[in-house]
Amino acid sequence: MHLATIPLGVRSLRAAYRDGTLTPHDVVDAVLARISERGDDAVWISRFTRDELHDQVATLNPGPLFGVPFAVKDNIDVAGLPTTAACPAFAHSPAVDATAVRLLRQAGAIVVGKTNLDQFATGLNGSRSPYGACESVFGGDLISGGSSSGSAVAVAAGEVAFSLGTDTAGSGRVPAALNGIVGLKPTRGLVSTAGVLPACRSLDCVSVFTQDLSDAADVLAVIAQPDAADPWSRPLRGDGGPDPLLRARLLLPDELDFDGDTAMESAFAAVAAGAGAVGTTPIAPLREAGDLLYSGPWVAERLAGLEGVLADHPDDVLPVIRAVVGKGVEFTAVDAFRGLHRLQELRAATDRLWGRADALLLPTVPTTFTRAQIAEQPVARNLVLGRYTQFANLLDLAAVAVPAGFTADGRPVGVTLLGPAFSEDRLISAAHQLITREAA
Repeated sequence: MHLATIPLGVRSLRAAYRDGTLTPHDVVDAVLARISERGDDAVWISRFTRDELHDQVATLNPGPLFGVPFAVKDNIDVAGLPTTAACPAFAHSPAVDATAVRLLRQAGAIVVGKTNLDQFATGLNGSRSPYGACESVFGGDLISGGSSSGSAVAVAAGEVAFSLGTDTAGSGRVPAALNGIVGLKPTRGLVSTAGVLPACRSLDCVSVFTQDLSDAADVLAVIAQPDAADPWSRPLRGDGGPDPLLRARLLLPDELDFDGDTAMESAFAAVAAGAGAVGTTPIAPLREAGDLLYSGPWVAERLAGLEGVLADHPDDVLPVIRAVVGKGVEFTAVDAFRGLHRLQELRAATDRLWGRADALLLPTVPTTFTRAQIAEQPVARNLVLGRYTQFANLLDLAAVAVPAGFTADGRPVGVTLLGPAFSEDRLISAAHQLITREAA
């Protein structure tokens, strides 16, 4: 099989290995060829050498992800490669893998390297890195989305079968929308964050990028494990999974703000019209919860994680990151408790939605920007990108972002299905149904 035609998907590779048409050594060579062909695209910060990758293959564990290559966002530890969080002065060499990486290796997967990100996972646009700003695979100077920029592009470009990102405010969903792939944001605590550099520690999640929903489910099944090393770890709770014969009950928002992007508004309206929704719900309470993340006391939690870096290496932290995180000093303990109390009220109101529906359907992003447009307004336009993502972890929701075609002027459209904690199986099933209806 020619290197250019090797299918890099979890299930497609499993089938190829089973019928003997491929070996993991073939796949390593294909991965390296594709990375080389794309050249300097700002996707990778560090990678294992060809020899090191073939050495990995020689000692692969048998398992559900045998011989499947993946990438890791560079705020997640991989033994043998530095962790930089896109700040070279912060770089350190971890002795052990993050728990999620260890579980993937134990399942037979091949870790290729570490990918670019918005520095310290602070941002949703993919341009806040000294290692360069990834462009979307759709070109035209379109941003890749962040903070998991390199992880998303690596999958969308076919360089790896899947990748790990993180998602605190939407970093596992926004890049998926802007690159036409699946972004799965699990329930907080379902996947261990041990070995992950905190952004906003009580809200952080490890996320998964894939080309299709089935592959995302297969990866999640490996990494969704309780971990005593993570104080936020929670065991899986479920009801045995969804009945695939039952049509998912979807809610739509009562109103949306697309920041003047009429083409994106029309594209989402077309998806919503075919979704067979059972009703609508006010979106204002969700947006209010999301505002707590960057306009409320949770900014102080970001500062709590980065205060030492800002003190020791102030000139090595990008000015926009210093400005965003530095606002944490403006909030008091009283502000934090008031925020917690209001958040609990908003969570209770959101929890009542799930008596009416299985999932809420939203646009992943209300509009798109070029890298030049982000440079003009780096903070304001970044906030626009998180309008329909940044409340999810605050409200203890699970989410899956999927591609939904293109606008009339050719830009990618993504939608997100959100549901209560531990509803990943149901959301994936609902997303399958939605995509099937769209394709019909």
